[in-house]
Amino acid sequence: MNHARLLRSGRLLEGVTLAWNVVGVVVLASVAVQARSVALAGFGLDSLVEIGASAVVLWQLADSGKAQRERVALRLIRAAFLVLAVYLTVQSLVVLLSGFHPQHSATGIAWTALTALAMFALASGKRRVGAALGNPVLTHEAQVTVIDGLLATAVLIGLLLNALLGWWWADPCAAFVIVYYAIREARSITHDLGSGTA
Repeated sequence: MNHARLLRSGRLLEGVTLAWNVVGVVVLASVAVQARSVALAGFGLDSLVEIGASAVVLWQLADSGKAQRERVALRLIRAAFLVLAVYLTVQSLVVLLSGFHPQHSATGIAWTALTALAMFALASGKRRVGAALGNPVLTHEAQVTVIDGLLATAVLIGLLLNALLGWWWADPCAAFVIVYYAIREARSITHDLGSGTA
């Protein structure tokens, strides 16, 4: 596949991710209010982070030959990871300490299941295209999409455990796994920026 076609593929993957998450913000805002679910509200905020990361990558892919643009894009994606990690840590601690019990949400369960599948598929495509282009911005942003898929899975498990077993605390506990991955990826970007590989 030639360079121009790879760039088009990268833009298409980011465009689909962006569109999915824009719809997701609307869906999640609605079901979070109905179910009074902090987890679903948090996942909606994660979708906003993903929207920002996709916008950064589309901006970088518009002129991917400039090293300075690549470094700025990586810094912005790193910041998105750190914001996500801080938010999830605070959200999870508040939910655990307050003992907040959300209601059940069939729509929330269906949306998070579909989102997990979509994000993992999109991340796989971004990794392939990013590697073929030698583009660290697209490759690192693929990890943002993986984390979005992992978070969708964690929220899904939490919603299911709450609905089936009444385990309201499962969701905030699962979110700490995502915090770990977000911090690890932010450190990886910092390493790449420091070593001059990006």
